Amino acid sequence: MARVKGGKKMSFIEDIKQRARGDIKTIVLPEAEDIRILEATQMVLEEKYADIILVGDKERIEEIAKKNNLNIQGATIVNPSKSEKYEEYTNLLYELRKNKGMTIEKARELVKDPVYYGMLMVKDEKTKADGLVSGAAHSTSDTLRPALQILKTAPDTKLVSAFFVMVVPDCKYGENGTFVFGDCGLNENPGILALTEIASSSAKSFKQLVQKEPKVAMLSYSTYGSAKSELTEKVIKATNDVKKKNPDLIVDGELQLDSAIIPEIAEFKAPGSPLKGEANVLIFPDLNAGNIGYKLVQRLGKAEAYGPLCQGIAKPVNDLSRGCSSKDVAGVIAITAVQAQEL
Repeated sequence: MARVKGGKKMSFIEDIKQRARGDIKTIVLPEAEDIRILEATQMVLEEKYADIILVGDKERIEEIAKKNNLNIQGATIVNPSKSEKYEEYTNLLYELRKNKGMTIEKARELVKDPVYYGMLMVKDEKTKADGLVSGAAHSTSDTLRPALQILKTAPDTKLVSAFFVMVVPDCKYGENGTFVFGDCGLNENPGILALTEIASSSAKSFKQLVQKEPKVAMLSYSTYGSAKSELTEKVIKATNDVKKKNPDLIVDGELQLDSAIIPEIAEFKAPGSPLKGEANVLIFPDLNAGNIGYKLVQRLGKAEAYGPLCQGIAKPVNDLSRGCSSKDVAGVIAITAVQAQEL
């Protein structure tokens, strides 16, 4: 729920930052030679809503910061190959993956990789590392592969998926312009079971981050049987499964976008829908639709897009779009900190 500060209602991300300040968490950034990461580090430290660990070559990182007049004092910098944890983490990675063919030699090389080292820091209960943000300079697979190998999935989750928090300015739809879009970054063509998991996880993520009741629309090119195909049937069956799994959740489908978010159109196209055209969680039928959809809203609607954020991993790990700005990175760090608080 957005709070009021100085008589003015805070934006979604300002509210998240304020919540992060309530219980400071430590976030690992393994892409520390990227200027956007260092700019974000300065922002976070100045606004004091998370502690930062930068993973990489200390001299190189400090050189880049100095050259760009960035103050990153207060961040901890860790060089994997020179760390006192290097041998311990090599053995940890080997033990975690030896049944999958990992050798000690291969583990020794992988631990030098900042992303792998960062994940091991988050895994290590003795290290004060609560979450990790990567993806500005890595593909999604390069971020999530080590996350799944080292951190594994959360105990109550069958599927790791990705979502975006979309904040659309001057928008009366959704939760005052705030939506969760899923899955827009990871699962290419989810089947019925996967779509069910994505919807259930996205509803929880909305409740956690926006602190309002999720209202979930299972999107399609059809509303209530206006078209029939394997594609629409998948969404219908997934909707029924979501209802069975989450009997208290407000969810409906299959729905076209306008039937999902515009009350006047919902009344005409989907009479009796429990959503009443007030959906704030939009579940896309596949990655084509989801990725195109979020980028249209971001670019044409001038929305703030936070993500791809991950759900279903045992510890908070979030992926960044490679086109992200330093402001985007700082926002995702705040979100990751709040997710860590919930654990």
